[in-house]
Amino acid sequence: MWLKIDTELREPAIAIIRVAGRIVLGRASQELEWKIVEILKGSPRVVVVDLGDVTHIDSTGVGILVMCSGKAKSAGAELRLAGARGAVEQVLRLTRVNDIIPMFAAADDAARENSSAQTA
Repeated sequence: MWLKIDTELREPAIAIIRVAGRIVLGRASQELEWKIVEILKGSPRVVVVDLGDVTHIDSTGVGILVMCSGKAKSAGAELRLAGARGAVEQVLRLTRVNDIIPMFAAADDAARENSSAQTA
C-alpha cells in the first residue's frame, strides 16, 4: 500500500503532517502513527494531519487517528485534521471522529493556534 508522509514544522510549536495515499491496514499506516509519536516528542502545541491528498481511509486509519489524538492530549498537544473530503470526510463523519478530533477545511486554518473547528 502506498502512503506518503511529509512533515512541516512551524513556529510557534505547530507541526503539519501532510499525508497522501491510502490510510488502510498495513505497515504504511503504522508509519503514520510512528511519525505522529515522533513529532509529539518535540512538544508541539498543535499537530495538524492534512488529509487533502488521502484517497481512502479504513477502520485501521480511523483507529490510528483516534489513538494518536489521545497520545497528543497526554503530551499536552492537540491533534487536528484538515482537508478531508469526499469518501474520506464521509468516513470520518460517519464514525464521529469529528466529535473527538477537530476537523478543518484546510491545513492553514487548522494551524492557527486559536482556530475553532468547522461545524458542517
